[in-house]
Amino acid sequence: MAVTETTPPADEQALPEAVRRRLTPLIPRDPISWVWTAAVALVAAVLRLVGLTTPRGKIFDEVYYATDAHSLLEHGFEWDDKNNSPAFVVHPPLGKWCIAIGEKLFGDDEFGWRIASVVAGVAAVVVITRLARRMFGSTVLGCAAGLLMTLDGFQFVLARTALLDIFLLTFVVASFACLVADRDQRRARWVAALEAGRKRPAFQIAWWRIGSAVLLGCALATKWSAVWFAVAFVIMIVCWEVSARRSGGEKQPLVEGLLSGIAWAATYTVVTMTVYVASWTGWLSSDNAYDRHWMASQGKSESDWPFVGALYNLYQYHRAALDFHTGLEASHPYQSWPMQWLLLSRPVAFHYSGDPGCGAAQCSSEVLLLGTPLLWWSFVPALLGVIYLGISRRDWRAWPIVAGGLLGIVPWLFFGNRTMFYFYAAPSEPFLILAVTFVLGAIVGSGAATATRRTVGAIVAGGYVGLVAICFAYFYPIYTGRLITYASWWARMWLGNHWV
Repeated sequence: MAVTETTPPADEQALPEAVRRRLTPLIPRDPISWVWTAAVALVAAVLRLVGLTTPRGKIFDEVYYATDAHSLLEHGFEWDDKNNSPAFVVHPPLGKWCIAIGEKLFGDDEFGWRIASVVAGVAAVVVITRLARRMFGSTVLGCAAGLLMTLDGFQFVLARTALLDIFLLTFVVASFACLVADRDQRRARWVAALEAGRKRPAFQIAWWRIGSAVLLGCALATKWSAVWFAVAFVIMIVCWEVSARRSGGEKQPLVEGLLSGIAWAATYTVVTMTVYVASWTGWLSSDNAYDRHWMASQGKSESDWPFVGALYNLYQYHRAALDFHTGLEASHPYQSWPMQWLLLSRPVAFHYSGDPGCGAAQCSSEVLLLGTPLLWWSFVPALLGVIYLGISRRDWRAWPIVAGGLLGIVPWLFFGNRTMFYFYAAPSEPFLILAVTFVLGAIVGSGAATATRRTVGAIVAGGYVGLVAICFAYFYPIYTGRLITYASWWARMWLGNHWV
């Protein structure tokens, strides 16, 4: 009997399910999820805006950064009004330009120099909400991550103060979010190519990667400590490129992935450094900024190659700034060591006053940079849990989360006796929150878990977020400088003199 050839059914022509699962993003687009994101952002914005002008005057390092921001508006570079001369500063200008925008729009007052930090803080909440949703495949977990950041006293205080670290935090997590979006997009393109019968997707400019590089350049242009994340993100690009090609069935995924990944890593680095140098435009375009004509001061000519000469002057400026950073060993009452940061052993008092007016014999008003204790004391066990999940489930999400959580802390261990502060941990905070969210997701269980397991898990996870909210509310007076009795203030000093 003759056998008639027929076209195989569509499901037999489709990609193998295992391949499709490895290459498909965890969660599809859902416009309604933006409604929930907006709700979380609204809560964050209201909390950060209420009482923003309290305390009055410049607190802690606002005396430097808000002042420098004002001088940028007037001169295009930092200026020392006391000595009527250009100022030598040791941090790049972008964070101060962000503060300056607020001052330009709203005036040189408390609201003007703090509003940019509020915007950056709320933006970080939006980013972490969308990022967690993408990484964990759940709008609920995304909102949980956003709420945890909203209710973190550390991020809350930074987002209400004209310091640089909130901008560093926001640029770093936004850069990472772009890389994760790029990972999903490139894998989706692999699925489309394989379904169309092609061996690999056609070349396309990876705009998410370019966006990540721009944002990372902004982070570096705020504080140099973003450099550790620059190294990690370049490694991620290469590793994820190799992984995508292996999942797509390419014959030599390691070789092809390394070649493509290294080429993109070089492009990524060039874009990052271009943005960084561009942030110094005010300094470069000036003739009066500090050491702007260093070569001329050394009797060297820069007229033959003016642009190259300007960059060399900038290089010398950076050498001087680096010498300052590496030699900074002056003692400070609120300095601390990296091993103390996750334990909240030494928070930083941005403001304290014992002025009367609370109705008691002794009063206190403080703005204390202190992470919400219940949340921060969860970070170490959460990181250990993520490591376990990464090994036991071979879950790619674990390693960038752990790396990000450590990169804002561990490198400082190698700086010896340099003066350090708790707020140096700022760029790690979003990744530490992702670690907690990852563990909460594991407690709730996957869609394959039983209804009872998911119900109990949801109660546990929801209860934890609720307890963090209660803890934040309890410490709210010492996050905002509210005038309370000395007894109420002391009751919140859980670790006694370590927090005073």
